[in-house]
Amino acid sequence: MAWFRKDKKPLKAEDRRDVPTDVFDKCKGCGEILYRERLAQNLNVCPNCSHHLRIGAHAYVSILLDAGSFKELDVELKAADPLGFSDLKDYPVRIAVAEAKGKNEALVSGTGTLDEIEVSLAVMDFDFIGGSMGSVVGEKIARAGMMALKKKIPLLIVSASGGARMQEGIYSLMQMAKVSTVLARMHDEGLPFISILTHPTTGGVTASYAMLGDVNIAEPGALIGFAGPRVIEETIKQELPAGFQRAEFLQEHGMVDRVVDRRELKATIGTVLRHQFAGWSD
Repeated sequence: MAWFRKDKKPLKAEDRRDVPTDVFDKCKGCGEILYRERLAQNLNVCPNCSHHLRIGAHAYVSILLDAGSFKELDVELKAADPLGFSDLKDYPVRIAVAEAKGKNEALVSGTGTLDEIEVSLAVMDFDFIGGSMGSVVGEKIARAGMMALKKKIPLLIVSASGGARMQEGIYSLMQMAKVSTVLARMHDEGLPFISILTHPTTGGVTASYAMLGDVNIAEPGALIGFAGPRVIEETIKQELPAGFQRAEFLQEHGMVDRVVDRRELKATIGTVLRHQFAGWSD
């Protein structure tokens, strides 16, 4: 009987359903295909293996600060081309491409409250030329530190960077000393600085302010180091131990104070500020 039979017909292109490309993400930790909306609700932490997927600067602002409290500063500061790389390389083009995504620089800074504690916050953005530290990044971090000094409040820096921005040469390297000087002033004033290390934190950023926190907190699995593992192995002619330069390894060896899940980051920092620095504002 014909109505009990289902004729097999080839699937035509117009019969296929178009699935938007931004609906799912693949976890780099376990390979699980994850529904992006559910992933966002979990702060971009894989519910299957707890792998921390990379997020942008404004996402960290939302995670760390109380809703509606953030006041962004120094928005007008933008990357330039101080060494004239436009004659040799594509640096201005890379800046233009990054700015086309709605970003001014590789760092967002401002003030706000974390569990009703006023803080000065600077967050690096890896999506802007690999979160590289150029003259504008250094200037904005220094200004965030100066704001903390002016208002007598804690400073938080979230690092995510490939290191110094090579296209700015010595101008980039100077930022290491400039920011470190401001942090030294904060230390003299007894103002707390909490450094939050995310994946990756490398190069000149690690060699300067990222490791100068009164408390250094890292996200699980974050790559943290100066030179890459392959460069180190070739230099010392030895095989590196498993997990070298990962957050957990650094905690075991005293370079990181705590490894904290992103979902617990705000509560942990609030506890640190209230207890470890209970007398800083007296």
